[in-house]
Amino acid sequence: MSSKAISRVTVINGGPSAEREVSLATGREVESALRGEGYEVTMIDAGESLAADIVASRPDVVFNALHGRWGEDGCVQGMLEWLKIPYTHAGVFSSALAMDKERTKDAYRAAGLPVAASMLVAKSEILAGHPMPAPYVVKPYNEGSSVGVYIVHEGDNALASMADDMPDMLMVEEFIPGRELTTTVVQGRALTVTDILTDGWYDFEAKYEEGGSAHVLPADLPEEIFAACMDYALRAHECLGCRGMSRTDYRWDEARGLDGLILLETNTQPGMTPTSLAPEQAAHMGMDFGALVRWMVEDASCDR
Repeated sequence: MSSKAISRVTVINGGPSAEREVSLATGREVESALRGEGYEVTMIDAGESLAADIVASRPDVVFNALHGRWGEDGCVQGMLEWLKIPYTHAGVFSSALAMDKERTKDAYRAAGLPVAASMLVAKSEILAGHPMPAPYVVKPYNEGSSVGVYIVHEGDNALASMADDMPDMLMVEEFIPGRELTTTVVQGRALTVTDILTDGWYDFEAKYEEGGSAHVLPADLPEEIFAACMDYALRAHECLGCRGMSRTDYRWDEARGLDGLILLETNTQPGMTPTSLAPEQAAHMGMDFGALVRWMVEDASCDR
């Protein structure tokens, strides 16, 4: 869209997903930046009247600051397509595909990208015994932000504390040891690589609590690994049909060299909080937060 045609931006955030608080934080940051760029901003906490609330706000563009299910999995995108209101981030199909971790892996494999061995297993079967040799990871196959992730080692009882609200079908995935890396794609190009340092697993608390992790960018990596991260992120963005911004996460087992670099997932709506990785990478490459959100608004469209 032409920036001259855009004056009113509606930011949708919050919502009912497990990532509600993260979405609210993203929404606050985006609202402040958009106002600083001169836009008229309406904030909506996504609820049952979301469609009517959006129509009443008469937006030129909807900035989708939702995270997790319903807001990031194609549901809201389909509603905005029906309303014919331009919106940010990925479209219906890409959002649904990237939120489903097992189907994402199918797309990665078809594009020649490396993934960890995994399977979908009923929760009851997992509780009855190890579905694959430990160590392995158990997680929902359609959530983000490390929600509900358990690392299972031989002989431990990690699954004994599994939350009752975990879904009946879960992903069981080979555990990849090593470093946590990530690369953001903006404007059709990979930005850089961040090495994420944390005392333990890069879980929800490490991602969003102050001091939970440290970010080193650009990551101090062998040239081959750095180049592969950049290449894989762009290929993942393209094979999933992403639009706007995406962020692809990896684990790298240094002992295995390039063979140890494994894609975990691609996030079609990366967090934009004070501790978030994607805007940090954009800033490192010379695009401050205001310029980033302005570009995302100008990039908004239907039929994404």
